[in-house]
Amino acid sequence: MARKKELVPMVNWVYDLILWVMSVLIDLFFREIHPRGSWKVPRRGPIIFVAAPHANQFVDPLILMRVIKMEAGRRIAWLIAEKSMRRKFIGGLARAAGAVPVGRALDSTKPGTGKIYLADAKNDATLVRGDGTMFEKECQIGGLLVLPSVNGTAANSEILEIHGNEEIKLKKEFKSSTAIEQLIGKTKVDGGENKVETSDVEKQNFQGTSYKTAPKVDQSLVYDAVFERLQSGGCVGIFPEGGSHDRTELLPLKAGVAIMALGSLAANPDSGVKIVPCGMNYFHAHKFRSRAVVEFGPPVDVPTELVELYKSGERREATRQLLEIVYQALVAVTVTSPDYDTLMLIQAARRLYNPTSKKLPLPMIVELNRRLVKGYTQHKHDPRIVNLKKSVNEYNKQLWLLGVRDHQVEYAKFSIPKVVFTLIYRLGKLGVLTIGTLPGLVLFAPVFLSSKIISIKKSREALAASTVKLQGRDVMATWKLLVALAFAPILYATYTILLIYWTHRNRVQGYMPEWVPLWTVVVFGIFFFPSITFAALRIGEIGMDIVKSLRPLVLSLYPTSANTLQKLREKRATLSHEVTEVINTLGPEMFPDFDSARIIADPFRDGALQEPRSPKSPHTHSRSSSGFPTPPIRSSANGDLAIVEGGSSTQSYLPRNESFHDLGNIGLFASRPPSRSRSRSSSSGGKAGSAGFSVKGFSTISSKESLDEVSKKIRGAMRERGKQRRRKSEDDFANSETGSTTPDSAPEGRKGI
Repeated sequence: MARKKELVPMVNWVYDLILWVMSVLIDLFFREIHPRGSWKVPRRGPIIFVAAPHANQFVDPLILMRVIKMEAGRRIAWLIAEKSMRRKFIGGLARAAGAVPVGRALDSTKPGTGKIYLADAKNDATLVRGDGTMFEKECQIGGLLVLPSVNGTAANSEILEIHGNEEIKLKKEFKSSTAIEQLIGKTKVDGGENKVETSDVEKQNFQGTSYKTAPKVDQSLVYDAVFERLQSGGCVGIFPEGGSHDRTELLPLKAGVAIMALGSLAANPDSGVKIVPCGMNYFHAHKFRSRAVVEFGPPVDVPTELVELYKSGERREATRQLLEIVYQALVAVTVTSPDYDTLMLIQAARRLYNPTSKKLPLPMIVELNRRLVKGYTQHKHDPRIVNLKKSVNEYNKQLWLLGVRDHQVEYAKFSIPKVVFTLIYRLGKLGVLTIGTLPGLVLFAPVFLSSKIISIKKSREALAASTVKLQGRDVMATWKLLVALAFAPILYATYTILLIYWTHRNRVQGYMPEWVPLWTVVVFGIFFFPSITFAALRIGEIGMDIVKSLRPLVLSLYPTSANTLQKLREKRATLSHEVTEVINTLGPEMFPDFDSARIIADPFRDGALQEPRSPKSPHTHSRSSSGFPTPPIRSSANGDLAIVEGGSSTQSYLPRNESFHDLGNIGLFASRPPSRSRSRSSSSGGKAGSAGFSVKGFSTISSKESLDEVSKKIRGAMRERGKQRRRKSEDDFANSETGSTTPDSAPEGRKGI
């Protein structure tokens, strides 16, 4: 009889201590982590946090634990794979933090004996037969039959019946054509470094394909533990995709999150369980000093009719409908694309859509990418999009061949004297920074090298054992942090012991006074060696940015490459205009507020882009009686006020990094310039930005009809103002063509990503 899986009680101070220690590593690994929409997280009551995409194995829950603790004051009990709980270090930390272990069938796959094939693919694709198989011994009803991996994906299906050692019946037939081909004689299997080897075999000579089996896992024990946590008003976190991966799209969601929410509400309808979607948006998730945006969507209330449907016995249908709701909520806070090439295309289009080269806040970049993906998905067969895609891909290829980045193309307009002066200045600055970086780099080199080697090795192991990973990059950041956490203290202790020995033996060649006791050397070593490493990290980060900027400067000095760079700059300007025109044409069809609430102003029509205004402090939100902070009011780029409603508006609240309760908040160590001491916009009374009017009540809304009437008037006024602004910009453009005043060009700036 299975023993009930009880939760380890969460001790608050232990949870906070673990989080503080791991947050130091998170701050060192990531350059920036921006929370967005954290005011939407309820401050009380049971919550199920659903996070996706799961692109960074054990790092994802740490980031969310930290952000949610700082922004909402809530502690989360995460569901963690049982095989991870068996790891000594990870399992110990997870148990101390109150995590719930979950068994996953695909974590326990074993190679099956013999070969399998479909006996009659046309009439009954659920009947699988074997040759030399031992189904009765190796398979279980409710377990899984898993096919070989193809392009990083292995199809699987649940076993419904076992008809002997050489015949089984599946619950559902394999959906993909690739899986069917594997079972009827057109075999495709991954080989070597994730390469695909294809061989067509005549059906009469086909002997079957290899396979794996996975046991049935009883998850009722896990649900009991989760229900206990939710009924006590706590928070549970889950990655509904089932495991970490490095794909650009969301994986199909597992039913667990729906069963947890529906089961909890079925047992206690008044518990008020809510589901909060969390989007994990990374910029190069596996790389050191990368960036991330954690976006929270509006809490999802489980419909009462689904709870009643679940209680009436229609559990499968209720679960399916709730999963669809959760999936759409996650899509709204993540950036997904069907493949890597599409993602690269979208990012290139986003950079080209910002022709003034203004550096955008990370949350704004994520929102813009999301809208571009949505637009591309809907219009990808449009001839304009097809031609534009070809041009952008060619531009990207030329950038790659030349070895420069998009924002560096602007170097082509520099004069030769300016290029020479800039190059000399940066080389001199790089030399000075190198002096400050070398000591820490040499001292910490063993940790850098070991973390790199071990993370690559673990990545290959994870890829070999996975059915969904493409390159195994989702585990690299985790292992880099774990190696650093284990090796760094040992390394610092070794250096401190060597310094103590040197001092004891000859007083550091006589430079150390005799009156200095040895215990002070211990204290000195504890603080000195980590400080040297941290200084090297910060200084080296600046130095690497300078190194990356040298190549286009050198290319500008050679006539041949300088001419190529100049042509590339001209092509970029043309592409930027084409991308902007296509977006301006198709955008209003998808987003009704496109012209009135732009993420980026159109410099070809609206004039130069103005500086975005931000609130004085992201933590000054007022709170309603229900415990939710009220949405902030901010000034739009054209001076109009916009009330932020759950990220549905393009004028969404874009705070600076609300998680900078760390070393990044100190000016000396900050990765980005400090914000202004005073905001140019006001949230109440007085003047708001440049609009020059007070915030007053516009109307009294007492019904849905009143709200619709007010919305219609607002949209009409916005359309009229947009027409007036466009007429004015056209008149200004005509005047400039006839020799009138030419507007100043927008200032230059480096791209964010």
